[in-house]
Amino acid sequence: MQQIIVPAMGESITEGTISKWVVKVGDAVKQGDVLLELETDKVNIEISAEQDGVLQEITRNEGDTVQIGEVIGSIGAGSGAAPAPAAAPAAEPAKAPAQEAAPVQAAAPTAPAAADKGGQVNASPAARKLAREKGIDLSQAQSSLSRVSSDDVRGYGQQPAAPAAAPAPKAAAQPAFTSNKPYERKKMSRRRATIANRLVEAQRTAAMLTTFNEVDMTAIMDVRKRRKQAFFDKHDVNLGFMSFFTKAVVGALKEFPLLNAEIDGDDIIAKQFYDIGIAVSAKEGLVVPVVRDADRLSFAEIEKQIVDLAGKARTNSLGLAELQGGTFTITNGGTFGSLLSTPILNAPQVGILGMHKIQLRPMAIDAERSENRPMMYIALTYDHRIVDGSEAVRFLVKVKAMLEDPETLLLEG
Repeated sequence: MQQIIVPAMGESITEGTISKWVVKVGDAVKQGDVLLELETDKVNIEISAEQDGVLQEITRNEGDTVQIGEVIGSIGAGSGAAPAPAAAPAAEPAKAPAQEAAPVQAAAPTAPAAADKGGQVNASPAARKLAREKGIDLSQAQSSLSRVSSDDVRGYGQQPAAPAAAPAPKAAAQPAFTSNKPYERKKMSRRRATIANRLVEAQRTAAMLTTFNEVDMTAIMDVRKRRKQAFFDKHDVNLGFMSFFTKAVVGALKEFPLLNAEIDGDDIIAKQFYDIGIAVSAKEGLVVPVVRDADRLSFAEIEKQIVDLAGKARTNSLGLAELQGGTFTITNGGTFGSLLSTPILNAPQVGILGMHKIQLRPMAIDAERSENRPMMYIALTYDHRIVDGSEAVRFLVKVKAMLEDPETLLLEG
């Protein structure tokens, strides 16, 4: 019998959630067949059978969170002709009677004075005399012995106040939202929850600031119009805007290297390579696959990689290596119609460029003339801990200048 074990999936991933069992108990499987899909913080992983046989047991169900190395099922010998009964859902662990009904008990205080057979407080004659003189009720005196002594009476006034009653156990937290109108509640996917946590963490730990500029896209649109068909015929891929922006970003990063760095404790890691993350919207949320060594790639190679990575993102087939190690990120909210936004850093990176919708706007050509031009607002969010405002502004001006004169991208990008 072979155990089905959650495999290691990368340094930063320690657990995952079973999103779907593809096979059920009793099914025959062959080596290499997909058994289940595992959702992690970054990618979806398919776990395959390592031998032929029959799925004998499922020990963890869909929706369960499992750890690396955990056994979640087993495959045994057989052909699957006589399937074993399906695994029952994991039962709720039985509670011991004491857990179910016994109220929480506070620690017992020092015992009150014991009573004798006649119901009187058991106290020494000296204690009774002293109590009468002091006006103390013997039944209230505390004693660790079988009867109250005169020392117990003397210490009555100095006894610490009884501890406050333990607060009643809090009821389980109730959802904040309730309504008598129709609504649906569903649990966040693991990836969506991770994205949410990382965005909040980025805002909490980085000194984020955003600077803006605008780009006249006339020259780029003219190049695309003239070269688009020839480019496609030669490279079998469309000439998009993203290759221009990637080249412009690389050129600006070479001039302003701190935007290609990251903070490691009290150190600055200045990276001398250009792995550009391209944000892609997928069903489970935003993912940022990385175009490696973008400074060494041609326009066609960049476009092909972006098309390939975006396709994998939308089919949940990105590998972990394709998501790790970016040095700077580009995000394009303009594809959804965004005119202006302030992107959030993709930690531990210290810079992210936001592209936006291209819109015709009247622009002054000189003191006497104006024209309608295709304009795009661009935004740079940066970590002010290591990037100064003047440096960020000049970086964005550099990006603008190269985009408005695309020929410079061949020289500087």
